[in-house]
Amino acid sequence: MDRDQIYAKVTEVLVEALGVDEDEVSPSATLTGDLGAESIDFLDIVFRLEKTFGIKIDQGELFPDNVAQNPDYVENGKVTDKGIAELKTKLPHADFSRLEADPAVENVGEIFTVEAIVKFVQKKLG
Repeated sequence: MDRDQIYAKVTEVLVEALGVDEDEVSPSATLTGDLGAESIDFLDIVFRLEKTFGIKIDQGELFPDNVAQNPDYVENGKVTDKGIAELKTKLPHADFSRLEADPAVENVGEIFTVEAIVKFVQKKLG
C-alpha cells in the first residue's frame, strides 16, 4: 500500500471518527486544533485504524499517555527538553517544529497531524 492509499484511508477514518468533512482533512491538519478531536476521540481513531489497516496499536504507541502531566517532562507550563526528547522517542513519525518553537503544554497537540498518522501507519505496515 503506497502513501496516497494510506492517506486516503486515514482521511476516511478521521471523517468517520470526528464527523468532519473530507476537505477539512489535509496533511498538516492537527487532530485537536483543526479537526476538533477530544481525548475520547483518540481511542476511536486507534480502534478504526487497527480495523482499517489490520494492525495492532499498543496503548500509548500512537498517542503517548501522560507526558504532559509528568513533572519530569513539564515545568512551569512548558515541555522541557527532556520531555520533547521523550516524545520524539515515542513519536518518531511526528513533526516537532511547532512544539520546539513554543514548548507550551497546550501546544503538544500540534504534533498530532494527519501526516504524522500517515507516517505512523506506513511504518506499522512496513
